[in-house]
Amino acid sequence: MNLSKKLFAEFFGTAWLVFGGCGAAVLAATFPNTGIGFVGVALAFGLTVLTMAYAIGHISGCHLNPAVSVGLAVGHRFPWAHLLPYIVAQVCGGFVGAATLHVIARGKPGFVIGSFACNGYGAHSPGLYNMQACFVAEMVLTFFFLFIIMGSTDIRAPKGFAPIAIGLGLTLIHLIGIPVTNLSVNPARSTGPAIFVGGWALSQLWLFWLAPALGGVLGGLVYRVFFAEKPAPGMQAIPAKPAYEPLPGTSAGD
Repeated sequence: MNLSKKLFAEFFGTAWLVFGGCGAAVLAATFPNTGIGFVGVALAFGLTVLTMAYAIGHISGCHLNPAVSVGLAVGHRFPWAHLLPYIVAQVCGGFVGAATLHVIARGKPGFVIGSFACNGYGAHSPGLYNMQACFVAEMVLTFFFLFIIMGSTDIRAPKGFAPIAIGLGLTLIHLIGIPVTNLSVNPARSTGPAIFVGGWALSQLWLFWLAPALGGVLGGLVYRVFFAEKPAPGMQAIPAKPAYEPLPGTSAGD
């Protein structure tokens, strides 16, 4: 598959994740009488990943997240040479998703940008959790997200179910983490909205790059070291399969 096609897939997929997940938080979470609440937001993020996994998983692997790309590279599931282009595509997609949401949100009379679904710690944490708690939460939850991804896409795992496991895993992670940091586990998701809020959101953005990146590295490394299939003496290693198998009737090629 041509690298440019993979990058465009990552761009559009990440735009969808940020627009869909953050859009649910900004436009629908607190809507009078019918707001979906943080449970609905958690489902929205999970559904964006699940839908895109089936749409573009056979094209780019559907990372949509710099921490996932780093973790998969550490886990020997993704080439290091593609890492920087993937991250650039993901961050650009996150910005476009946030920009689209901003255009829609400010069309309402009396619009005030507020937190705009940004991630934060201390006074900007939904539950007022301190920096240390937020750092640990983001790192640990990203670790388990990578662990779920590595395991569900293992060549020994049942085929065709990885997007469901990953989408539900991301939903669960949001149910845990929204009260702590508004949940990131994804630097591209954090960067897009922070650009529009500026100020405190940009000053705290470092945590939502560093903690997920560390969690991704640990998740990829732990799975590779302890759970990856080891070849028997004199046998070749089992080749890694793509992050998501093409659906029947489709092709992973050009």
